[in-house]
Amino acid sequence: MENSKPIVKFGEWIEAGFSLYKENFVVLVLANLIAAILSAVTLGILAGPMFAGLIIIILACLDKKEPKAEIGDIFKGFDFFLDSFLFVIIWGAISIVITLLLNFIPCAGQVLSMFVGIIISTIIMFGIFLIVDRKMNFWPASMASINLVKTNFFPFAGLVIVATVLGYIGGLACGIGIIITMPIGACILAVAYRNLFGKAG
Repeated sequence: MENSKPIVKFGEWIEAGFSLYKENFVVLVLANLIAAILSAVTLGILAGPMFAGLIIIILACLDKKEPKAEIGDIFKGFDFFLDSFLFVIIWGAISIVITLLLNFIPCAGQVLSMFVGIIISTIIMFGIFLIVDRKMNFWPASMASINLVKTNFFPFAGLVIVATVLGYIGGLACGIGIIITMPIGACILAVAYRNLFGKAG
């Protein structure tokens, strides 16, 4: 992986991600609902641990672990509270600061902000997976993701855009449907992560 340019397998990963989502629809949607509610009522403080918990469930489903992943496994994200919290807060703050600065640029500012958002989402796309799967601290996990993605950035950016669009397409239904569709994107990225990084240990 480190010595060669990673290949982005769009069709294979998207198809496998959809299959993973459909096979585990109930547990993923309910776990995502819990994550969304707790993240909202805590003003984002629990967003990191809840996202980590969702990734733990998705990877368990992908690996077909026994006993099978349960909705309550979302709370296993608290085992990675500090690093998942820092991952979400720090990268979120970086994105916000850059966006605010770019908005001072007339006309082009908003367009540039959009591109920056895509860039940041792409380079850290595997960070949270490495935190929960390899038990890495948030910064080494972020750098490991960056170092892999930068070797073939544009295809990875394309995958992130597709996964994001599919994940947020439920927002068209008055925003409510996003609870149902958001795990799709995470499933696609989980398949990509496992394909590229393999299983821990």
